[in-house]
Amino acid sequence: MIYHVVPLDGWLVAPDRPYAPRSLAEDGFVHCSPDEATTLAVATARFRYAVGPLMVLLIDEGKLDVMVHWEAADPAPPPGVPAATRFPHVLRARQPDRGGRDDGGQSGTRRDTRSRSAPGPDGAVTGTQGRPRRGRPRAVRRG
Repeated sequence: MIYHVVPLDGWLVAPDRPYAPRSLAEDGFVHCSPDEATTLAVATARFRYAVGPLMVLLIDEGKLDVMVHWEAADPAPPPGVPAATRFPHVLRARQPDRGGRDDGGQSGTRRDTRSRSAPGPDGAVTGTQGRPRRGRPRAVRRG
């Protein structure tokens, strides 16, 4: 299982189309993390000041029909992640879908848990809530 962090608003932007983050067009791949602890460090480093909830996509590598390259962080991994950690990059092609017959390897979604309700310096991402899905993936909605 590999993990991908996305702001909820980014996930909901085009619900009728396969999910394609900006990095897919810019870098040719989707940035992912190898485990939950690394995912939390990435979420804290990249999205500490993000307004609104984050989602973590759980992706089953074995269900992908595209290549996954494992590479070292460039220039360096986020704080708290060992320098030797390799990150999975899901290469360009069909990417994790929002539902329907073909799930693009997605096995579930989770929502972030932060140390504060408001984003900011103390808004570290401390965990995720949710579990692997059965059937179609569902986005976590504001409530």
